[in-house]
Amino acid sequence: MENLLISACLMGFECKYSGGSNALDKDKLAALRTRYRLVPVCPESAGGLPTPRAPSERRDGKVINKLGQDVTEEYRMGAETALYLARRYGCTKALLKERSPSCGSGKIYDGSFTGTLVPGDGTAAEELNAAGFAVYGESEMDKLIK
Repeated sequence: MENLLISACLMGFECKYSGGSNALDKDKLAALRTRYRLVPVCPESAGGLPTPRAPSERRDGKVINKLGQDVTEEYRMGAETALYLARRYGCTKALLKERSPSCGSGKIYDGSFTGTLVPGDGTAAEELNAAGFAVYGESEMDKLIK
């Protein structure tokens, strides 16, 4: 059975910035488990950020939280941890939380905290993509189940 790196919040872990989760539908999660051993990671927690925490967005190559603090280093450390886990467990694919400043793939928030999406990747998705891993957002989950 193949291993799949997955955002911990998608599995129901309460590591979202607000303290909640982004849990997937139980049937979809069960379908994933029939094909993969799931390797959960929350790059933000792994980078040392607390839960709950101020929301953050990428802007000008940095990650800034809503309080104006630069949390780029924590996000970078979390991205390195995600990459380490993917390699350690022999994952070739990752299912990550869309629009997240760490896990978003393809579109992320623009750094203005207005809900505006722009093309781009979160820090962990960017690191995984650069290392050759296939990164999927939760809206693309059906591609992993088929």
